[in-house]
Amino acid sequence: MQRRHLLPLLAAVPFAPVPGRTQPTPADAWSPDRPIRFVVGFAPGGSTDTTARVVAQGITAGLGQPVMVENRTGAAGNIATEHVARSAPDGYTLVVASMGSQATNAALYRNLPFDVVRDFTPVSLIALSACLLVVHPSLPVRNVEELVARAKGNPGGLNCGIAGPGSSQHFAAALFEHRAGVRFTQPSYRGGAPAMADLVSGRLDLMFTPVVETIQQVRSGQVRALGTTRRDRSAQLSDIPAIAEALPGYAFNSWLGLFAPAGTPARAVERIAREVATALRTPQTRDRMEQLGYEPVGSTPEEFATFFRAELPRVAELVRISGASVD
Repeated sequence: MQRRHLLPLLAAVPFAPVPGRTQPTPADAWSPDRPIRFVVGFAPGGSTDTTARVVAQGITAGLGQPVMVENRTGAAGNIATEHVARSAPDGYTLVVASMGSQATNAALYRNLPFDVVRDFTPVSLIALSACLLVVHPSLPVRNVEELVARAKGNPGGLNCGIAGPGSSQHFAAALFEHRAGVRFTQPSYRGGAPAMADLVSGRLDLMFTPVVETIQQVRSGQVRALGTTRRDRSAQLSDIPAIAEALPGYAFNSWLGLFAPAGTPARAVERIAREVATALRTPQTRDRMEQLGYEPVGSTPEEFATFFRAELPRVAELVRISGASVD
């Protein structure tokens, strides 16, 4: 993969949670009269699935109807995405999408049977997700500076696992290589779990992995955290420095968002977005999201649409420069 000429990229688009107090639901707002489906393109128990269930539970009371999570796995999330694109635009079927399934796949796959802009209406940005830079405890480095020095002294000598091309692990590692002027060997795995298993066993030296997928291993001492890819430290992990403290300008976030089929009535989109934002402000839902390693957001449809439009060229550039390919 050619990363030598990696251009400076914004690794995360800043996005503040919606401020202020929740407004009461207008009397003429859309009200569902049957259950709503959140479609997830990944297996039950994974980070996207777990987050979808937290949000679904959080908005059920406000909508007055149950919100069911349906898993349609396969093709890196494309099966679920296509299903929702082809669903009736009535507010009752939405997809909980990741940056990977909604933005990265649009750049990786040449012949998708749907268009992520034309066929969808953005509803709400649910959360931002950072990665942790973690190493096997046997690697004699205690901070980012020591890792950079070791990598520079032995180009390609450190194995950095990634969960497939175009994954958040891949992008975070490629961006680090560019900013630090180092080069890793990057074995590619079919998902984060097998890569983490090899890191814990010592077959890998390091990984950049979503907080939700590695925090337990950090807390148990199976891996050592050197930094977070956030722009600043997390309040929940205040003892772990931001990588940017040692590597100015470095930051990487992925995200989860809610999309409806194009043509879904604005009243339905606005009502669901309002309920998501309300739920993410409640201590119970917010605490659960933070425990999972996410930064809960909640946005208006207009804010999310602006965010998503900015993400598409940014992610496409990351795909192009990192050399990610599904061939």
